Amino acid sequence: MGETIMRIRTRWLAPLVLALAVVTGGFLGAWSGDAKASEKIVVFAAASLKNALEEISAIWSRKTGHVAAISLASSSKLARQVQQGAPADIFISANIKWMDVLQKGRLIDVATRRDILRNRLVLIVHGKKARPVTIGKGFDLLGLLQGGKLAMAMVDSVPAGIYGKAALTKLNIWSRVSPSVAQTDNVRAALALVARGEAPFGIVYATDAAASDNVTVVGTFPSETHPPIIYPAARIAESKSKATAKSFLDFLDSPAARAIFERNGFTMIATARAK
Repeated sequence: MGETIMRIRTRWLAPLVLALAVVTGGFLGAWSGDAKASEKIVVFAAASLKNALEEISAIWSRKTGHVAAISLASSSKLARQVQQGAPADIFISANIKWMDVLQKGRLIDVATRRDILRNRLVLIVHGKKARPVTIGKGFDLLGLLQGGKLAMAMVDSVPAGIYGKAALTKLNIWSRVSPSVAQTDNVRAALALVARGEAPFGIVYATDAAASDNVTVVGTFPSETHPPIIYPAARIAESKSKATAKSFLDFLDSPAARAIFERNGFTMIATARAK
């Protein structure tokens, strides 16, 4: 009788154990495979790219299973961090100069470098009720300030500040306005000063102005008053995740990414993908 019961139990238990082994093994195998396939890359990017890149990286992550950690700051600060050995996989600068600095130092993979975006430089004012300003040679920006401050990113190192100083110099008003300039670490900080009303006017990118509900664009600086605002991107030479970094760079030129960039006010530059 005991042997009969044992045989019955064995006939029932054996398939059950086998099924559990297959299912468990399948789950473990899948989990192990995902863990191996998934990688995290670090993207150093100009602060003006915040909204667009955060949205783009989320879509890329869902498509690939990888993760892109976006580190935002001024291009100059990020470039210096790369020079000091900070771990990063991709650098996206708000101007060509800082990418050139890293290229000369052999800190980027030149074969992956490509220009991806253009931007515009605008004059903004606090609030939503302001009259347009005609920006031309010698226009009375100092009079518009009425003793207040003009918010700008650092004029000797941060791209937005460099472009702004170049424009004001070309318009022959930099020497008069410079004592009234409040300099910030990056362009988003300059935007914040105006959005909070701590500075009545500011010079920022058009894309930054579009991201705030508390400022109004009152004028756009003519393109001939400053160098072209171009955003180059490249893989860091010491990246440990070269294939994943290339996947992210290539995705920046995808229809989905292009739509997001353009919705945020950027103009795409048509370039061949780096091989």
